[in-house]
Amino acid sequence: MKEKMNFNEIIRKYNLAILLVVFILISAILSPNFLTLGNFLNLLQQASIPGIVAIGMTLVILLGGIDLSVGSVLAFSGMISSIIVEKMNGSGVSILLGCLAGIAVGTAMGLLTGVLIARFNLPDFIASLAMMEIGRGAALLTTSGNPVFGLGDAFHILGGGFLFGRVAISGLFWIILTAIFAFMLKYSIFGRSLFAIGGNREAAMLSGIKTKRNYALTYMISGLLSGFAGVLTASWMSTGQPTAGNGYELDAIAASVIGGASLSGGIGSIGGTFGGVFLLQIITNIFNLVGLPSYYQRIAKGAIIIFALLLNQFVSKGKGGKE
Repeated sequence: MKEKMNFNEIIRKYNLAILLVVFILISAILSPNFLTLGNFLNLLQQASIPGIVAIGMTLVILLGGIDLSVGSVLAFSGMISSIIVEKMNGSGVSILLGCLAGIAVGTAMGLLTGVLIARFNLPDFIASLAMMEIGRGAALLTTSGNPVFGLGDAFHILGGGFLFGRVAISGLFWIILTAIFAFMLKYSIFGRSLFAIGGNREAAMLSGIKTKRNYALTYMISGLLSGFAGVLTASWMSTGQPTAGNGYELDAIAASVIGGASLSGGIGSIGGTFGGVFLLQIITNIFNLVGLPSYYQRIAKGAIIIFALLLNQFVSKGKGGKE
């Protein structure tokens, strides 16, 4: 007969699901408008762009790294995309070129960060911090800190449009990317190598895994996803905003940690991060529904992060003690 799971095993396996259920129940009690289809579809749209950024962050964290540049990469990529679309009067060609250019800029910035870490052995914190400053400065420099307007309705559809008038297109992008990268982590050689490198980098090198190449590739993917998120942000807002993405790096890290990722590397999942993003967005959503100021949201998010870390430590000790 199959053994019953003890309390620690239940918490370890279902801690995120438990947190989500608890906060959904609390939110439903505080606001009767929370448990409505319209509100959940709204949650999907609001969580989609931070969620796409968080996918890339999770890949980096699996390596045992960190990427502080994602918010700035998002802003700069969005500005490049917006400038091209605006200069070419929002035509179909300009939208395509703008999207490709924004994604290319993000990819290049991520690759450069990865090369600095892998090839020149810069600490990931320092390399990504430097790229964060470069990206934010470049975003402000493009238009001397001014937003870009006049992007047109056609461009707005990409990040702000809806399928069947209800489901956000940006949310569908997030779901599709989540499925792709979850599959990649589980079944591809590259995905499995991230767990190996994060678990023990020296052992991974000795086993023949090309750690430097994987570092560069992972940061490049993080930059690509941030660049795509920047394009979606500009599209959704119908504005190129050089201050976009402020704090996204912290939200992405928080979502990964809440979803069960270890900052030491080797532990985490894209599905967990998906749930972590939703949990953070639920907090923001319920605070907006009940009319509480945004600074309470920051306190609540910080408390949830601490609680999630303590919970992970608790279940890890329980597992270790049993073994």
